Amino acid sequence: MLTVNLGPFPVSIQQLLVAVALLVALGIGHWVGRRQQTGGIGNVLSDMMIGALLVARIGFVAIWFDIYRLAPWSVLDIRDGGFTLWAGVLAALLIAIWHGGRHAALRKPLVLGLAAGAFVWGGMFGALRLTEKERPALPTVLLTTPAGQPAELQRLAAGKPMVVNLWASWCPPCQREMPVLATAQQQQTNVIFVFANQGEDAVKVQSFLSARRLDLANVLLDPGTALGKAVGSTALPTTLFYDAGGRLVDVHLGELSAASLASKLRQLRVSPIPSFDK
Repeated sequence: MLTVNLGPFPVSIQQLLVAVALLVALGIGHWVGRRQQTGGIGNVLSDMMIGALLVARIGFVAIWFDIYRLAPWSVLDIRDGGFTLWAGVLAALLIAIWHGGRHAALRKPLVLGLAAGAFVWGGMFGALRLTEKERPALPTVLLTTPAGQPAELQRLAAGKPMVVNLWASWCPPCQREMPVLATAQQQQTNVIFVFANQGEDAVKVQSFLSARRLDLANVLLDPGTALGKAVGSTALPTTLFYDAGGRLVDVHLGELSAASLASKLRQLRVSPIPSFDK
C-alpha cells in the first residue's frame, strides 16, 4: 500500500509515518518537560523540521544544479519532492544539539521525545516491510491500448527497467509533468515508459494528447483503475520505477520535475536525462 485516504485526501504512507512519529516525539517531550517544570519541545521540533526541509532542498538543488539553472524559479517549487534525505537528517540533528547545548533543561525532554519518535517510526516502518516480505513486482493487471488491444506490463518491459505513470487528463499535476516524461521517453531508450490512464476512455485520452501535442508511446487505458488498486495508490499522479527484474525500486507521488525524475532514473542505473526547460 502506497497511500491511505484521510477523508477525500490521499496521503502517502511515508508521510503518515513521519507525522505519527512527530506527534509521539512532541507528546513524550511535552510530558517529560512538564514533569521537570520546563517548556516543551514544540519549538525545537518546529526548528528541526524547517531546517531539515530547507537543507534537504538545498542539497538536492546543488546535486541537480545543471537542470535547475535553466529554470531557476523551479527551485522554489517543492511539489516535485526533490529533497536529499541525509542532508535534512543531519541538519535536524545539528539543530537539536544546538538547542540542547543552549538550554540544559531541554536536553532530557528532547532526547526522550526524539528517541520515542524514532522508535515508533522504526517499528511501524519495520512492520510494513515485514508485511511486504519482498519488493513488489510488476502487477499482472490487464490493460488495453486506445485501439482496444490487450496489453501486459511484463511483456512491454521485455527485461528492461520500466517507469509506469498513473495519470488522468483532469489532473493538473499530471498535465504539468507530462512534457517532462515525454522528453525522458524520447531520450532514455533503455527504459520503457508506460502511461496508464486511470478511469477515462480512449476518446478523452486521445483528445487530451492531441490538444497538448504529446507524442507518447505505450499509452494504455485502465478504465476500472485496477492498476492503481493493485499498487495501493489512489493519488494522481503516481509514478512507479521498476528495475530490469521487474521489482519496484522507488515510487513518486505527485508531480515530477526534470530533476526529481533524473534522481529516480539514476536508481535504475541509467544516465540522468539531459537538462531542459520545463
